[in-house]
Amino acid sequence: MEPRISVSSFKDVVSPGRSLSASFRYGSFVNSTSSLDKVRPSPAPPARGYVAVAVLCYVNLLNYMERYTLAGVLLNVQKFFNISDSTAGLLQTVFICSFLLFAPLFGYLGDRYNRKYIMMCGLVVWLITALCSSFVTENLFWFLMLMRGLVGIGEASYSTIAPTIIGDMFSGTKRSSMISIFYIFIPVGSGLGYILGASIASATGDWRWALRLTPILGVIGLLLLGFFCPNPSRGAVESQGQTNTEPTSYKEDIKYLLKNKSFVWSTLGVTAMAFLTGALAFWVPLFLSRAQVFQGVLQPCTVEPCQSIDSLIFGAITVATGILGVGIGAGLSRCFLDRVEYADPVICAVGMLGSVPFLFATVFTASVNIPATYVFIFISETLLSLCWPILADILLYVVVPTRRASAEALQIAVLHLFGDAGSPYLIGTISDAIQRSNPVSPEWSFLSLKYGLILCPLVGVVGGVFFLVTAIYITNDRKAALQVGRGKTGNSFIF
Repeated sequence: MEPRISVSSFKDVVSPGRSLSASFRYGSFVNSTSSLDKVRPSPAPPARGYVAVAVLCYVNLLNYMERYTLAGVLLNVQKFFNISDSTAGLLQTVFICSFLLFAPLFGYLGDRYNRKYIMMCGLVVWLITALCSSFVTENLFWFLMLMRGLVGIGEASYSTIAPTIIGDMFSGTKRSSMISIFYIFIPVGSGLGYILGASIASATGDWRWALRLTPILGVIGLLLLGFFCPNPSRGAVESQGQTNTEPTSYKEDIKYLLKNKSFVWSTLGVTAMAFLTGALAFWVPLFLSRAQVFQGVLQPCTVEPCQSIDSLIFGAITVATGILGVGIGAGLSRCFLDRVEYADPVICAVGMLGSVPFLFATVFTASVNIPATYVFIFISETLLSLCWPILADILLYVVVPTRRASAEALQIAVLHLFGDAGSPYLIGTISDAIQRSNPVSPEWSFLSLKYGLILCPLVGVVGGVFFLVTAIYITNDRKAALQVGRGKTGNSFIF
């Protein structure tokens, strides 16, 4: 029902120095009776909302399965193409670079057009290019690089827009729970990528078959998106149906986000997290394999298919720690946020800083004790996984609804550009430089990668500090976004 505006209220708006046209242009009216300040209960989300979340979670699972399947068979890929560590790292860098370049475009489109159709178009691109990448031959490494870049375009559309759809279907603790469930599938999908990639490569004797599973399952995801995913009104939950969905210019969106201190500092924090998790995810299975060769437990792989037991174990650990860490992080957030308004960034800081000593232990213990190394990996990944559900929720509640897709896009672009886009290549380059300065041997093959990975816990310290700074600003930024989301700016109501 449209709110009634009294004549006296109308006159109050058209005050001296402010024209009638300006009043309509800004769309604000003073409510003298304050009736609009009474918050009407938001209706419970229909069953369709939960079905939509299930579909989005399924596609998110496939998204991360595909992303880390290649890392699960990296040793085979290196032998197949006869490439160095730095060149192997470029595979992930090219993928992430295209991902971050197109994320701002999809963020702009997602704040203005039908998000469901944008995601479906992106998924089609992802399916086609991911399948094509599985048909490379030994002399077509450039083609694999090209296809990995195009896969990033498709994934950018989904990762940018999907969380904003969940944010517009739920509010409060329900939204936090749905976001937590959605982000559980990041580590679960990543872990399954290692497991399925290594298993399929071992069963078929050809690592390229591992790249064909997710496109097949992706066709099912495309159909589910078409039939069961809605395109909810932006900000409808916060404003109880009264929404201001008029888009602003992209320049205004960016200026708003850069002035939002909680958004800026949390983005820097998640960028540091992306740097170290991206590097670990890409290199740890190969690092552990080289550690066992260094210890004399395994023989060096000279002919495909190479043994992939470390990918299987690392994948299983990633799944388990992802579920455990996300569950603990979401539980801590629900427990403390109502009592301590800055609890979320503090939890992220504790996770990042707490993981640092265990990451150091992982790097230095691998040369002497592999079982102990797996224990340290388990603890550090659990602590890092605390952050996944909280980071998404922070963005949703400190940014106004009509700018969330742009915020997701900008955050994705920054975290990948300065995070996991370069970290696999950087560590591979450090490893290659150390190897060139020493004799060719299994010992230096392991030690060179070990010294490169020391960079990860150092970045973890920086990330923890960024989250502590976020805690300083988050209370005020959250209140400001909530007021705008409900259509209020002081005593005004935004239509």
